[in-house]
Amino acid sequence: MKTFIELGVSEPILRAITDMGFEQPMPVQEEVIPYLLGNRNDVIALAQTGTGKTAAFGIPLLQRINTEDKTTQAIVLSPTRELCLQIADDLKDFSRYIDGVRILPVYGGTSIVNQIRAIERGVQIIVATPGRLIDLMKRKVARLENVHNVVLDEADEMLNMGFKEDIDEILSGVPEDRNTLLFSATMSRDIERIARTYLRDPKEIVVGSRNEGAENVNHIYYMVQARDKYLALKRIVDFYPRIFAIVFCRTKVETQEIADKLIRDGYNAEALHGDLSQQQRDLTMQKFRQHLTQLLIATDVAARGLDVDELTHVINFGLPDDIENYTHRSGRTGRAGKKGTSISIVHSREKGKIRNIEREIGKKFVEGVIPSPKEICTKQLYKVMDQIDKIDVNEEEIAPFMEDINRRFDYMDKEELIKKIVSLEFGKFLAYYANAPEIVSPKEEREKRKGEKGKGRGEKGSRKAEKGYARLFINLGKTDGFYPGEVMQFINRHVGGRQQVGHIDLLQRFSYIEVPEKDAKRVMDALDGTEYKGRAVRCNREDSRERKDGDSGHRRSEGGRKKSDGGRRKDDKGKRGDSKAKGKKDKSRKADNDEGQFKGDWRQFFKNSGVEFKGEDPDFSEDGWARRKPKK
Repeated sequence: MKTFIELGVSEPILRAITDMGFEQPMPVQEEVIPYLLGNRNDVIALAQTGTGKTAAFGIPLLQRINTEDKTTQAIVLSPTRELCLQIADDLKDFSRYIDGVRILPVYGGTSIVNQIRAIERGVQIIVATPGRLIDLMKRKVARLENVHNVVLDEADEMLNMGFKEDIDEILSGVPEDRNTLLFSATMSRDIERIARTYLRDPKEIVVGSRNEGAENVNHIYYMVQARDKYLALKRIVDFYPRIFAIVFCRTKVETQEIADKLIRDGYNAEALHGDLSQQQRDLTMQKFRQHLTQLLIATDVAARGLDVDELTHVINFGLPDDIENYTHRSGRTGRAGKKGTSISIVHSREKGKIRNIEREIGKKFVEGVIPSPKEICTKQLYKVMDQIDKIDVNEEEIAPFMEDINRRFDYMDKEELIKKIVSLEFGKFLAYYANAPEIVSPKEEREKRKGEKGKGRGEKGSRKAEKGYARLFINLGKTDGFYPGEVMQFINRHVGGRQQVGHIDLLQRFSYIEVPEKDAKRVMDALDGTEYKGRAVRCNREDSRERKDGDSGHRRSEGGRKKSDGGRRKDDKGKRGDSKAKGKKDKSRKADNDEGQFKGDWRQFFKNSGVEFKGEDPDFSEDGWARRKPKK
């Protein structure tokens, strides 16, 4: 292995990186640094985060700067504000012993006036997000005619975020006689296309293998039902007392919701997403980097390029649609030779994604078992014991108070005192897990239903509600177009907010829904008396005997007849039966085609309905309903 001196690194930069603790160059640095110190040497570098890529392009970029010339000589493009700031800070650290080098990060969400003033005073290196750099170019402030080094960092993400046209415009204003360096974690078709367009005879440098996850990362998934995902997240976090993690969510709304729930439940968590102001985002990241925040709940875009030391876990609160996003997520941990863990909380319909990711990264996922309350409490107890054992006692500071302390606890023996100290630190876990909600895996749920088939169901089609849940009757069914997606929307719309719902039984003319016992009255009051597509809605407990006359037939078996014929003549029975059967068949077909909903084999159903899906399978869980109208 070569040294930094053998790579040609100048003395001022060598001095700076030595202060930062750099000893030997990492593989990507050994490959890239000497090559970029030459002229017209284009590079495609495929490297995961945490491999030292900022130093790989930053050191030669700084070394080629003419400090006597105040014009812009290098630009670095990055997809997000956070990564932009991080790169600029690293370059400033590398150049601390070089006089006259000025580096400026420019990005949206902050005053462009201050950035214009800084550029007008003279800046040799601009680290920018594409959109803001375009603004500065249009204002004739950012002039790129003297640029001889261009770096596209996280190039795949910039393309995913729709910056292709911006990159075209930026590179059209840069001299052709330049070094162009393209960094990407994966080699997609879009990256190959951008390389053919913008680079000339590039050298391809691959650190590790193409499209692989970090080698030091363990990949684990937990299969749960959609309604139990948050409960599973809590258990996983509690099982790792010293966890320091990023929890990735799919949307900004989900990110804020999960962060709010964790904070409410006493966890040290913060949200990071695009709806926060730049000042809020900077403060959140500062606290997380300083380990003042234990859990960062973030979207993919907000967390791109985050460089945080000692991240123990990445938790996927559901898998991303794009496999490359999973690669970026998992690459946040297991850096600089350390071990890390990527955990995914998924439901059964995401199992196909697991297999696709395994093929892409060349590593196997391990299926985990949700920790039990006893296992979690044991882990937390050991943590408390370890903290007490290792705490340093300052004898001088505590001495003036010892007389009062001894007097206060003089009546208490050692064993009782230890119990009280441990309970003080450990009590909340014991209290929560003493009555913690049960988490049943999809496999266990299927087996449970098989066992219940024929049991607990009388001739009237009823079933016993899950423990802690109330079973409600509602006089809407499949013939009303009342399907799982409609059920959740209808409930949430009238209850106000997101209502937790358990098992749903959809029959042809009515339905049963299970809600937490504590919410049963509120849900009934909210739904009873409303209207659904012109029909008056009735909602009450299944075990209630105070039914409305028009709903008294809900207890009969599916497809059964009411005892009363409503005054019709018995000799019309055959005719009425034929007419009713025909009407029911037509109505059922209309409900299926008009509503375009899931029934039985969804693939065959949608094929028959003329509905086309692109990409991943539709998600029919209660919080991910995919509803499409058939083509006319």
